Amino acid sequence: MAHNLRPFRDYSEHEVINYFTYSGANESAAVVKTKGAVVTVVAPGFQPFSTGLLGGNPIESLGSVGAAYGNTVSDRFGAVAKITVASSGDQPLGITLMDVRELDENGERLVFNPRKAAEMGVVVSGQTVPVLTRGVVLYSGVSATAGQVAYLAVGANGSLSAATTLPAGAIKVGTFLGTAVNGVAPLKIQL
Repeated sequence: MAHNLRPFRDYSEHEVINYFTYSGANESAAVVKTKGAVVTVVAPGFQPFSTGLLGGNPIESLGSVGAAYGNTVSDRFGAVAKITVASSGDQPLGITLMDVRELDENGERLVFNPRKAAEMGVVVSGQTVPVLTRGVVLYSGVSATAGQVAYLAVGANGSLSAATTLPAGAIKVGTFLGTAVNGVAPLKIQL
């Protein structure tokens, strides 16, 4: 079952990190990554004051927005600091709170319609993704009972698994606060 977050969420904005953009394989042509993915930092991470006035260049060119024509420049820019899907053995940073998408439901590119992206509650690839490090959410895509440990399983691709005791070598992401109903369970994230 694919992971996702449901509307109920209880967290402080101080526990949300907004420094990183998602870097990884797309789920489909429209969806880059679904919210609720457990992510980890890609080296070198966020470097605010490494070189130059403001850490060198905190943004990078992502290439042309669409078609390229002679004697025109239409570059798209994105954040340099990146996150990717965490797998077993990685130190997780947190759980993404928004989908990362390129296209809307009609196949139109969201980079040309930021208002629509905001209405859909998504970010366009290259933009920073909010990552939750501590709080309570409704997590979809798991078969769990109250009190079980949430952890990254081998080959999890950013999805969580549940167990009564933490398996050897696994990193605890949180605790399930209730028994899953239709694959949806309350999760207390503790990173």
